[in-house]
Amino acid sequence: MFTPVSAHLLCPGATKDMGKMLGGEEEKDPDAAKKEEERQEALRQQEEERKAKHARMEAEREKVRQTIRDKYGLKKKEEKEAEEKAAMEQACEGSLTRPKKAIPRGCGDDDEEDEESILDTVLKFLPGPLQDMFKK
Repeated sequence: MFTPVSAHLLCPGATKDMGKMLGGEEEKDPDAAKKEEERQEALRQQEEERKAKHARMEAEREKVRQTIRDKYGLKKKEEKEAEEKAAMEQACEGSLTRPKKAIPRGCGDDDEEDEESILDTVLKFLPGPLQDMFKK
């Protein structure tokens, strides 16, 4: 049969928590502030160690990336973009017109008919009132 068991026998710390829940006074721990400060310091130290570890790992990865770039003659994305920009500026210096790459897509291209057919296809799938809005 069922026999009543005191809460403190099942879980020794339960009686303190039960007292708090029932509106009792919390027991003041004289070293609580010191413990909290130590805990915060430990958390800060762990975070610093984690960041240092990740920085080391990233540096190691970058070394591997650089060896691959050197081996296959690849360039970093930033270097590639800088070279393209310099080439564009150099091509534009003595010219009165822009190079073809600099013309935005859809401005003066002959592909407008294709774009219209795509727009018409999309409009077919829209409800009637929305079709009317886009056709205006």
